[in-house]
Amino acid sequence: MPDEPAQWHVFEYEGFEIHVLPQLKTAPEHAPPRTSERYVYIGHVCRHGANADAPGEAVHFHADGNDEFKTAADAVDDARHVGRSIIDGTHPDLSVLPLVSSHHHHG
Repeated sequence: MPDEPAQWHVFEYEGFEIHVLPQLKTAPEHAPPRTSERYVYIGHVCRHGANADAPGEAVHFHADGNDEFKTAADAVDDARHVGRSIIDGTHPDLSVLPLVSSHHHHG
């Protein structure tokens, strides 16, 4: 089974998009060998149809340092909850308000 590049998962929510990329968690060099793989994630939230690579167009988030998941699906599921909390305004650190309020489009 060839190593496929990880696929971005996209969830639409309240006019925003939650993009999630599950990743294999790399074990620290001095850590004992793992019996099974663990997963983490990176992700971002952007307005529907926005260019997430443009500065200020997306709110980026990722798994906390201690977070790890047994499967990629678990990582994606957790990231989806985080993304929804950012959009809902219940996330302690991140908010989509900068995305909503910045309407200075160049060109």
